[in-house]
Formats: sequence, structure tokens, C-alpha cells
Amino acid sequence: MNTTKIFYAFLFIITVAVFSSCSTKKNAIVAHRGAWKKNNLPENSIAALRHAIDLKLAGSEFDVWRTADDSLIINHDAHFNKLLIEETNYADLIKFKLSNGEKLPTLHEYITEGKKNNKQTLLVCEIKPSEISKERGKKTALMTVETIKKLKADKNTCYISFDYEILKQIRQVDQKAILQYLEGNKSPVEVKADHINGVDYHYSFFKKHPEWIKEAKENNIILNAWTVNEAADMDWIIKNKFDYITTNEPELLEERIKNNK
Repeated sequence: MNTTKIFYAFLFIITVAVFSSCSTKKNAIVAHRGAWKKNNLPENSIAALRHAIDLKLAGSEFDVWRTADDSLIINHDAHFNKLLIEETNYADLIKFKLSNGEKLPTLHEYITEGKKNNKQTLLVCEIKPSEISKERGKKTALMTVETIKKLKADKNTCYISFDYEILKQIRQVDQKAILQYLEGNKSPVEVKADHINGVDYHYSFFKKHPEWIKEAKENNIILNAWTVNEAADMDWIIKNKFDYITTNEPELLEERIKNNK
């Protein structure tokens, strides 16, 4: 094994250990777009993030886009109020409020809130693939990592994306970043070869490829499943002892975990 391979092998062990330290048990709960559903909060809002932290959940996921004038903002869909985010300036987007009266949050505002009174909730940052070009998506990723580092939140953040090249771009600039892939078209061994720390797939992919569960555990690849909202699916994931379970129903999932002990 050459020096480069030894370095990456060591790095991989360290980064998995850091990520795993955020949760000392299996089946840790990640709120999908924050903990919004039970209290009818807007998805990806500051209020939904705050509620996830107040519930002391293991993680809270959110989605990042870049506007036409290079503002990094939090929203799930490519459009906000029928405006394509990537082709719209931030000042025009915030003319429209979220359902609870909040304005569309910037990444800076979101991460700043996520650091407050938070000792246990990992910030799970999904960087959306660009609707315009691959290169734009990779630049958005670099800007996102830079912002999170400036806010000194990188140790409490992991990055996820459906765009494999975005994750590889982050790895080039940050060898310690925790990365998870979302698309479901690569085995745990394949992502490990590219120094990606985890597979965060829709639970149906793991039912189709149950061997991936064993393969991930044997290779120290983080196991995460989304978006697990039905009790029966929760029970199946719980019994297979995933590291993380991403859900719109964190309260229900907490009950299922207790019932499966």
C-alpha cells in the first residue's frame, strides 16, 4: 500500500469515528427538513430546526440552494413561490414569507441558529444539484463549506447530496468532512473507494439490496435511510440497526424505537 492509500485509510477511520461520536447508539433520529410536521411548521424553517434541537434529536436535515446573486438559502424545492431560486435574486425571494411569518432563511442564519443551545443535534446539510450546470452545483458546495467553516460549525455538520461530484468536490477541499451519498446507485464498497463516509438511501434501496446493510457495517460505512414515515418501515430499519433514520415523523419513530427494545 502506497503512502497516499495509507493516508486515506487512516483519514477514513478518523472521520467515521468523529461522525459516530455524534450518536452513541444505533437508530438515531434525523428530522427531515427539521421537526415540522406535528406542529404544522414550515419545512426547512428556523422554527422547525429549533424544534428538532429542543427534542434533542440526533440530527436535523436541511436543503441548500444558491440564488442568482449568490446568496445561499434554505429551501427544499428548486422553486420558491413559483420563482426558480437559481435565477432569482434573494431580495425578490424574501418578498414572500413562510407560512409562520418567517422569511426564507439564509444558510448563515440557519447555521447560526443551529449552534445555539445545541449539544447533540447534528446539522445534516443537503446540497442540491444545480438545475443549471454541474459546475454551478460544485461552486455552491464550495461556498456552503466555506460558510459553515467560517461559522465554526463544521464539526457539527455533515454533507449529503444526490450529486456524487458535489461530494467528491467537498472531499478535495476538506479531508475531514463527513459525506453521505443519497442517490442509491452505488454500493457501500464503491462509496468507500471514493472516500465517502456513508450511504443515505431511500429505505426501498436497502430492501432491494439487503446485502448492502451487511457490507456497510463490515466496511465502517455509515447507514442512513430516508424518508421513513410508516411504522412498519420504521420497525424494519430499527431491527436492522441502522446508524441513522431520517423521518418526517420523529415523535412516532421515537415511540417505535422504544417499542422495539
